Amino acid sequence: MQKTITLSTAKREGLYDITQEVEQFVKQAGIKIGLVNIYAQGATAAIMIQENWDDSVQMDVVHLLQKMIPRGVWLHDAQDGNGDSHLKAGLVGPSETIPMIDGKMGLSTWQNIFFCEFDGPRNQRTVLITIIEGS
Repeated sequence: MQKTITLSTAKREGLYDITQEVEQFVKQAGIKIGLVNIYAQGATAAIMIQENWDDSVQMDVVHLLQKMIPRGVWLHDAQDGNGDSHLKAGLVGPSETIPMIDGKMGLSTWQNIFFCEFDGPRNQRTVLITIIEGS
């Protein structure tokens, strides 16, 4: 089973919680055991599982990546000024896979799924959710 969700982003860099949308699809699927893959379509975006209780953790992720990969010093910046965005997305990675346990995602209490924007704001970003049924 597969579904595409879309979202818009308001900042150049930020983490956007998409857990609820993924949970809804998992519930609709009615599959008890399997895997859920969440994939960000775009070379300057990523998917991350991270702390959901305190927003400062998400800001810390953004600030860490800004310190590790600053803007304006990369060869690709000569093309369109977003060399850092490509590097951040590549470092974090485009997808996460979560096991399904008794029809629910196997996330812990403090884990949520975040779409990571590194080259916003964007009117439309797409995320592909794929559910693979186990036996």
